[in-house]
Amino acid sequence: MISRVSAMAAAIILATPPKTETSHLAQAIKTDMEVLLKEVSDKNVIEEIRHILEMANRASLRREVLHTDFLTPPILDEAMAAIKKLVDVNAIPNGGYPEAERCRLSVGHPEVLTTLPNTVAALSITGNFGFQPSHRGFLGSLLGAGIAREKLGDIILQAEKGAQVLIVPELVDYIITSLDEVCKVPVSCTPIPLEALEYEPPRTKAFKTVESSLRVDALASAGFKISRSKFGDLLSKGDVCVNWSTVTKNGASLKTGDMVSVRGKGRLKFISEEEETRQAVEQQMNEETLSAADDSEEMTDGVETTSL
Repeated sequence: MISRVSAMAAAIILATPPKTETSHLAQAIKTDMEVLLKEVSDKNVIEEIRHILEMANRASLRREVLHTDFLTPPILDEAMAAIKKLVDVNAIPNGGYPEAERCRLSVGHPEVLTTLPNTVAALSITGNFGFQPSHRGFLGSLLGAGIAREKLGDIILQAEKGAQVLIVPELVDYIITSLDEVCKVPVSCTPIPLEALEYEPPRTKAFKTVESSLRVDALASAGFKISRSKFGDLLSKGDVCVNWSTVTKNGASLKTGDMVSVRGKGRLKFISEEEETRQAVEQQMNEETLSAADDSEEMTDGVETTSL
């Protein structure tokens, strides 16, 4: 009897992976993650990137597919850059349409995650507005209905008709029954296929200017054609964002890839610079209204800047 129990115990021990092997694997994953987090350029999003990397590793090890909520462009860019350096992890962003800014990210082992998952739904919100409601008006109404911001994607304005909203599929029915007005105007919500989204890429026009500094007030005031003093007022009021984070100091310097957003003015993207004291800046002004990924933005146009 004793020998039989001993044999069973031995079999159990032999069938169980050594604890040291498991702990070494966990430590290796933790070490790799810390290395990747040190390479994140925007230190304000490190915790969000950590969570996404943990999700990606878990999905890969379990051979399953997991999905994030909607991510802002800076977090999505940082997450994609980090995940590309992981072994056996695939990542696919989806915002509902090619030009989407807020996107969900699906992660999993390459053998499992092979196609674009169905992670985004679309709603048409219409009403007899008689005026052009703002992005903020729609966003505020959706948040007021109890929808968390991370569950919402882009909001595509459609002038006086209303807007088309991207959202997580599981909340479609809730919005249909809960959202009854926007900007005090009664509305109806109807599910639509993603193929029915009415989005036209913005038209742009380019022009050049020369600046002696890469400070945000220098480049942005030139791009938006306003004085530095007026731009300083916009900064102090919290109307200026760099990479979707509010900035209040005009001394902040821009670097390649930075996006400057000014409420009611548009957006400016800093593409590149040359090693000279004076900066020759080529700018592109979008002539169409953009769907805004930034909650504080009410976009009328956008600006894309290239420093030559």
